[in-house]
Amino acid sequence: MKKVYYLKTCSTCIRILKELNLSSEFILQDIKNEEITVEQLEQMKALSGSYESLFSKRSKLYKEMDLKNQKLEERDYKHYILEHYTFLSRPVIIVNDSIFIGNSKKTIEAVKGFIDS
Repeated sequence: MKKVYYLKTCSTCIRILKELNLSSEFILQDIKNEEITVEQLEQMKALSGSYESLFSKRSKLYKEMDLKNQKLEERDYKHYILEHYTFLSRPVIIVNDSIFIGNSKKTIEAVKGFIDS
């Protein structure tokens, strides 16, 4: 499976998608218009190892809800990601059994290297 979870209103996600120039084999899911299902999130967790690795601590809601001062556990991260799309670190790119999370330069370079190989 080749899939990208992204936000079409996020300029960073759009820039990354243009930069990667992905083939038509990739399924793009705008997480604002098509919510992440429990099954999809569980698949991402299986590939990444934890819900925390998928969770964005840079989300506005993270600060607004004062979550940084709470002790969050795996079930909390899962709950918040399913509750509101902004808690997913974006983009999440899945290529078969590999997952790439976030928009760091290192992550995007890793995606490029993986796709080109």
